[in-house]
Amino acid sequence: MDLFRVRQFPDSVESRPVPMSVTEPASLNKPRSKSFYFWLMAPAILVLAFISIYPFFWMIYMSLHDVDIGHVEWNNFANFIKLPSDTRFLMGWVLLAQYSAMCLTLQIVIGVFLALALNGTRLEKILVTTLLMPMMMAPLVAGMVWYFLYNGTFGWYHWLLQSLGILGPKSILASSNTAMIGLVLVDVWQWTPLITLITLAGLKRVPQDQLEANMVDGASPFRNFVSVTLPNLYPVLLIAIMLRFMDNFRFIDSILVLTGGGPGNATKILPVYLFEVSFKFFKLGRGAAIALILLVVTIILGKLLVRVFDRQQPSKV
Repeated sequence: MDLFRVRQFPDSVESRPVPMSVTEPASLNKPRSKSFYFWLMAPAILVLAFISIYPFFWMIYMSLHDVDIGHVEWNNFANFIKLPSDTRFLMGWVLLAQYSAMCLTLQIVIGVFLALALNGTRLEKILVTTLLMPMMMAPLVAGMVWYFLYNGTFGWYHWLLQSLGILGPKSILASSNTAMIGLVLVDVWQWTPLITLITLAGLKRVPQDQLEANMVDGASPFRNFVSVTLPNLYPVLLIAIMLRFMDNFRFIDSILVLTGGGPGNATKILPVYLFEVSFKFFKLGRGAAIALILLVVTIILGKLLVRVFDRQQPSKV
């Protein structure tokens, strides 16, 4: 439709284009009020409140009581007072810090290296899909798979490590010196693809003009990575670190299948100790106190990571 139409005036020889106003058709649907969207989300909000908020307050209630089957008694904060003198509780924090540090370090290094190697290649989509397969596996199933691979009798990985002279006759999970390494390898195998996927998404946002300008100036590929690529990946890597950090504080499925916290207490990180106290010895009040402290520490560390992430954001003009 033309925006201008020529209108002929009988008293004038000249013809002038007269603009025609373009009007949108009137809408038959009235604009929705904010209350409409609230009531639309109300069922989901109620379900989330029931499955998250209610258990949270119930956990606080149990942490302040001695909870037994059919019996609840106030204990004057005894569950929290006894924790600083619990050596297994303190050692659980130490083992959890070691486990998380080793997992995060290896996953970030390997994940970034794989992302750089796959970025822009012809088979990128096929290789990324293949790498994501371990991540799609349930942690319990992954633990069972690696349990058989580590088996000292017929495990293929045990035979390989023993042939290379790395292991003796014992399985990697049977020694207190190597059991934690075996758990770390399982976590790295399963969740490094997540770091690779997040890093690949960040690499697509790296400005190519800066990379080309540095190459013209004679910068080496390593220098280009340090000065251009890594600063652009920094926010993305922080998100990946926060996700994996929180997962390491929660997921114990593969650990329970592989070692159950053993041999001895060599791999009894704090979440495993929490599971043992709550569901093996049924000290639900003590377990709730441990869970509450673990939750508070996780939130505090997550807030610190978010604050670091906010400081790295470019200031708005």
